[in-house]
Amino acid sequence: MRSVNLSFSHAFRGVPHPIDWYSGEPLNKLAVILFLVGAWFAFYVVAGYPLLLTVLARLRPRPVYKRFAEKSVTVLLAVYNGEKWIRAKLESILRLDYPRARVQILAISDGSTDRTDEIVAEFQAEGVELLRVPRGGKAAALNAGMAHATGEILFFTDVRQQLEPEALRYLVACLGDPAVGGASGQIVLVESNGGGEADVGLYWRFEKWLRDKLTAVDSLLVATGCIYALRRELARPLPEAALIDDAYLPLAAILAGYRFVFERRAIAYDYPTQLEMEFQRKVRTLAGLLQVVGTYPRLLNVFTRVGFHFFSYKLGRLLLPYALLLMAASCFWIPRPWSDAAIGGQVLLYGLAAADHWLPDSFALKRLSAVCRTFVVLIAAAFCAGSILFVPAGTLWKETRVQAASGIRVSE
Repeated sequence: MRSVNLSFSHAFRGVPHPIDWYSGEPLNKLAVILFLVGAWFAFYVVAGYPLLLTVLARLRPRPVYKRFAEKSVTVLLAVYNGEKWIRAKLESILRLDYPRARVQILAISDGSTDRTDEIVAEFQAEGVELLRVPRGGKAAALNAGMAHATGEILFFTDVRQQLEPEALRYLVACLGDPAVGGASGQIVLVESNGGGEADVGLYWRFEKWLRDKLTAVDSLLVATGCIYALRRELARPLPEAALIDDAYLPLAAILAGYRFVFERRAIAYDYPTQLEMEFQRKVRTLAGLLQVVGTYPRLLNVFTRVGFHFFSYKLGRLLLPYALLLMAASCFWIPRPWSDAAIGGQVLLYGLAAADHWLPDSFALKRLSAVCRTFVVLIAAAFCAGSILFVPAGTLWKETRVQAASGIRVSE
């Protein structure tokens, strides 16, 4: 036994024990502390919080008591220059498996300059109402729509995504639980043959898994913007420059004491975007979270249940780039060989992300490099979201372009 201990000590001679990190110069001590803080925060946001949700969902589940009743519904479809999609969208809405007499359909044209209004007018005989408002952005259009709504439930959707016929019925059933103020459906991606598109699909699968766990534990904090429902009495006017209605309105319900839940069976179909488009979308949505904090400062109180989940799930993602920068800057001053491992790990992560664009799909490392690339793109988007503090919110709106290709398949 003594010889084994001597061999083990000899093998690791010169490798500092983690406790010995504090015996160096002040700069080394500070570097160790900063690196550990950054590493702990990154681990918590990426893995620790999802693991905590998994445990809580198992130990203290909060079921949703779904019961369908034929509530009156107003469909709110805000659109700007959507002639490419509007006809198929309205046909999708009219195919919803819901009593037609109980549905008001409002197509709110946000100062469209193409044939959007003309196409909507073709559906007026089927009960579709055209509400034309001066160009003011999505928030202003939705405010106008909510002011004209007559339904007990507001159903929010966007122009591009097709709806599963039973989607509205499933969402309304969730609101049969008196504790539930709103419910969100999910996007199912119709994939084409593009590498970056599959990466976005991977991100959405993880995101939907998190939303399942949040619903089991408490409430969602944001909705899927193209498919969610809300009790009309809980709706609040959106700030004029609001970037993400799908966070303002769910949080209004949650802060009023209601739950906002995720319903996987309520489906909207969409084509995935390439990572470049996803980057722009994430910059806007993450910047919108900073706006939301200004409207609901109570979210910063991490000692409340809503504040804790908001920090862990949303605000933590905005801060994650700074934790990674902290690790990158401090790892050069921590003792070796720990610094070598830290630097090597970061070089590997960012190197694989950079190489992914050029790696063929058949290459063995492609699956790992795709994950790294998606992670780095989303981290970069979180970093750029801070631009909302320096530029007008309207400049963050970009047209989302999608492209359907041959060999289509559906991915959940």
